[in-house]
Amino acid sequence: MTEHASLAEHVDVLIVGAGPTGLALGVDLARRGVDALVVERGEGLSPGSRGKGLQPRTMEVFDDLGVLDAILAAGGDYPVGMVWQNGERVAEQNMFDPAETNEDSPYGAPWMVPQWRTQEILRSRLDELGGRVSFGGEVTGIAQDADGVTVEFASGAPVRARYAVAADGGRSVIRRALGIGMTGETVDPNPILVADTRITGLDRDNWHIFPPRGDEGFLAICPLAGTEDFQVVAQLLDDSAPDLSLDGVRKLVAARSHLAPEDVTEVRWASDFRPRAALADRFQQGRVFLAGDAAHVHSPAGGQGLNTSVQDAYNLGWKLGAVLRGEAPASLLDTYEEERRPNAAEMLGLSTKVHRGEARRGEATRQLGIGYRESSLTEETRAASDGLRAGDRAPNRTIAGVRLLDAFRGPHWTLLALGTAAPAGGDSDAVRVVAGPPTEPYGTGLFLVRPDGYLGWAGDTESGLAKYTERFNLGRPTGS
Repeated sequence: MTEHASLAEHVDVLIVGAGPTGLALGVDLARRGVDALVVERGEGLSPGSRGKGLQPRTMEVFDDLGVLDAILAAGGDYPVGMVWQNGERVAEQNMFDPAETNEDSPYGAPWMVPQWRTQEILRSRLDELGGRVSFGGEVTGIAQDADGVTVEFASGAPVRARYAVAADGGRSVIRRALGIGMTGETVDPNPILVADTRITGLDRDNWHIFPPRGDEGFLAICPLAGTEDFQVVAQLLDDSAPDLSLDGVRKLVAARSHLAPEDVTEVRWASDFRPRAALADRFQQGRVFLAGDAAHVHSPAGGQGLNTSVQDAYNLGWKLGAVLRGEAPASLLDTYEEERRPNAAEMLGLSTKVHRGEARRGEATRQLGIGYRESSLTEETRAASDGLRAGDRAPNRTIAGVRLLDAFRGPHWTLLALGTAAPAGGDSDAVRVVAGPPTEPYGTGLFLVRPDGYLGWAGDTESGLAKYTERFNLGRPTGS
């Protein structure tokens, strides 16, 4: 464990919060050679399964960040839901609409990994890349000027950074210190209890669902893949403070199911929350950025919160890297809010609809359709561009023996030359070139894929590509 007081006082990027958002950003910056520091208020990584569902798009992000194998080894598929009434199994239900795994999206269905384990995997990868995490760093103040940001802590020296990122959760100290408002609504007035438990008397092949009855809310008990634990989630229909003790969880489970109190043998972690949806009024103020729950708070019903948060980090990481290395002007960072805030708003709406039973966990919740067609970074120059367009996620294919997800992996850009000659210059450290025949859904043309896997530029010819790449100091992969 790193002691905060012993840290250097100046870094390129200070990340406040060592949840999935902060750790994913730390990994992305570390592989780009950026001197970043992750500071966490607690004395260790936060426990608890919390956001346990990883959507297919996030799996692609984790592939790129070098943690996919560990994520796959740590988790498993979602089990089929089993509905119980009066101690009898009465129905089965799929928790997600069926999803097909194919070449376009090899991670077609959500994957379950308890959040604490996802954090451990990201922390291990960050350590491997030489990144740093400091625990016990409680933020007490923040100030910024034209050259950087100074963050004060309850103990230890202040940290001076060129940029700071608030990834410190829905009650973000940084967001509040900056005076950034958060607009939202209560999704459900009833509090929710969530606990990681050890339970006997239930199989681990099903997600066990006990519907509401009388004056009791629902109870759901889900086996947590890769562990011996069950996650207990229960809706509480009064405003009294939930009893998070072993005895309290035992009484709740026994009252709403056929299980006896002693079948709950251990409570390893427990918490409570009120489902709400809220969006920060801004994602950036000067040299400070909001990411993850600090920027948007979701109902957990749609499995969107952690995933949207990791993708905030993925969007911001390559932009901070490019600016700090002098490859792009600081104005590139303005596109973080431009791109991520509308997407976060859309995912918030989806989460709320799923919670209220107005939408299913289906194609939209997998997040493969998220894109940036309207972004100022997007240029579509083809005469005809039905279907896949600049701004869309670049789907996987195998072209001339090269799997595109393998080609995309790393901090570089990728130029696809399909059915047309690749511009002179070939591969460089900044741009990898993949050439091959026309390939659906791309078709014929040139396609420049951003470091975060989205089509930044698309054209029938290389006309205009050089001008686009100059914005990011990508050298001359175009020869034009």
